[in-house]
Amino acid sequence: MDRRVVCAMAVLGLTMGIPNSMTRAQNLPQGERVFQACAACHSLEPDRNMTGPSLAELWSRKAGTLPSFHRYSPALKSSGVVWNDQTLDEWIKDPQHLVPGNTMTFQGLENNQQRGDLLAFLKRATQPGHKPPQTAQQQGGGMMGMMGGAGSVPSLRKLDPEDRVQAIQYCGDTYKVTTANGKTRDFWERNLRFKTDSSDDGPEKNAPALVDAGMMGDRADVIFADPQEIASMITHQC
Repeated sequence: MDRRVVCAMAVLGLTMGIPNSMTRAQNLPQGERVFQACAACHSLEPDRNMTGPSLAELWSRKAGTLPSFHRYSPALKSSGVVWNDQTLDEWIKDPQHLVPGNTMTFQGLENNQQRGDLLAFLKRATQPGHKPPQTAQQQGGGMMGMMGGAGSVPSLRKLDPEDRVQAIQYCGDTYKVTTANGKTRDFWERNLRFKTDSSDDGPEKNAPALVDAGMMGDRADVIFADPQEIASMITHQC
């Protein structure tokens, strides 16, 4: 057999299982930029779960099995999918096609080059022992950080007086939130949300944080360390 034919067949055999998006030259910095959209829901740090599970050590992990994450959909847990180059490429391209009925809100990334760049970045960034880069969300910076948007997770352990809640009064349809600097802000009850964060980035016990959640200053989140604190913090008083 012609040697050139043998070489061609060997190359074909090596690339048969590789997604088209990963056979092109990859751009890791561009992949990191594409990941910024994912960072709103996914961390690269082990067991640091957000809206979605941590992506640390993702390759070769069976879908829906990270022990520290408790919000997998039944569809994903029963899918039998194992994450590798091929399945992740299909998942990022169209999550509902790979696992119908899953609850991931991401609609998919059609662009082959962007998807390949993202996978190349993730494959390196999720390796065991690899120190993940800080994202804008992890730094608490950028527009998402200032707005308290989805995925924004600045540390709430050390709060300035204007961010540390001391009292919450409820009257009619209004919450009056008093912070440690002595100031009180009024919120329409539908514009104030109560949340919890029990992670290492969450607030200290009995020291809930007030985090702005809108550009107009009329919406905010009060974040507690434990759900039991919520009822004890709110008093009905006009």
